[in-house]
Amino acid sequence: MSRVPRAIAAAGADLVLPRTCAGCGAADTDWCARCARHVADAPVELRPRVDVGVAVWAAGRYRGPLRHAILAVKEHGRRDLTGPLGTVLADAVTTVARWGELPDSPRLTLVPAPTRRAAARRRGGDPVTGIAAVAATRLGPRVGTAPLLFTASATRDSAGLSARDRRANLRGGIRLRPHHLGTARMSAVLVDDVLTTGATAAESVRVLRHAGIDVTAVVVLAGA
Repeated sequence: MSRVPRAIAAAGADLVLPRTCAGCGAADTDWCARCARHVADAPVELRPRVDVGVAVWAAGRYRGPLRHAILAVKEHGRRDLTGPLGTVLADAVTTVARWGELPDSPRLTLVPAPTRRAAARRRGGDPVTGIAAVAATRLGPRVGTAPLLFTASATRDSAGLSARDRRANLRGGIRLRPHHLGTARMSAVLVDDVLTTGATAAESVRVLRHAGIDVTAVVVLAGA
């Protein structure tokens, strides 16, 4: 396609689906500078109701532009936000490491929290894995990603469940991919988009540690 038809097609797409900032709705941008500045804050340490077993950090609270952006990715297919949110996650990991909350290991692996297969299909893929991949790229060659975890098909959607029921629902429902077992003994950080009760993070950490993987922290985009 030549430049002129491509430009016409892009203009037509904008008429049908105009670009708007996911954080505030500003026109002609996916993620505006104002919203980027708004979420560029120091990470906060979370105290979830379920004991995760390691320190849990969030780039911010689940509100304002950060909440709008996460919902846009998960519920409205805004894959254009994978880059900005990956940068937010990378900045949080960098700050937590600078505070001495992560070990100075030769290599760090970001492990995305598991997503139910039905949800991933509905969203056209797992956004957390995409966000983690962007974050790893931003963090440099010593950081990689490994999609080690998956949720068993029999596991119910945890929406609306109490912390106790979430943990019971997930017990045995989060599993390790067998072909990744060779990555045991690595230093890992579990990453996710939103942490609510901590049940998913706790079960994920338990499964990873049972496989001999050294989970040093959990870092999420937002704490609910």
